[in-house]
Amino acid sequence: MTVLLIAGSPSAPSRSAVLLDAVAARLGERSVPVDRLAIRELAAHALLLGEASHPSVQHAVEQVRRADVIVIATPVYKAAYSGVLKVFLDLLPQSALKGKTVLPLATGGSPHHMLALDYALRPVLQSLAARHILPGVYATDGQVTLQPEGAYQLQAELSQRLDDAVETLASEGLKLPPTWGFEPVAFSRVRCSV
Repeated sequence: MTVLLIAGSPSAPSRSAVLLDAVAARLGERSVPVDRLAIRELAAHALLLGEASHPSVQHAVEQVRRADVIVIATPVYKAAYSGVLKVFLDLLPQSALKGKTVLPLATGGSPHHMLALDYALRPVLQSLAARHILPGVYATDGQVTLQPEGAYQLQAELSQRLDDAVETLASEGLKLPPTWGFEPVAFSRVRCSV
């Protein structure tokens, strides 16, 4: 199974990229390799002019095609996902996410924009034929704080929500066994007596 992490922020470093890094670290603990795509590194003129034949765009579309699971992270601006993510999603074929599981992540200045995941991004992912869109994780700037040494730190509650999201991604998207609880038992192995 291949996991593609898509960074939809126009700037670097970014809080939304920190969420992607946290997901990558959690998947790494389960020995799940990830591939990365930073949309800001694609040719800007190709994105803005809708040049789907540009080599950088073609390579990015191919990364999406090869992935089984996609994690998309974006900052929220004016109650919607980023413009660079928008132009990239517009260049994808209509069924680009067919059969894929998608985990959306977003960051924003306040909790007032948390519904942007459900009301702005989710419909676009559905229109691209995603098989399963997992519940997203939204973080405010206060939950991803910049430390004096220049590194970002995740608030404990956000870290737990990311743990839960990655566990769901691993079990539902990657079909990996859970890291907690009992191992699933096949019905054929169940023995009962009355």
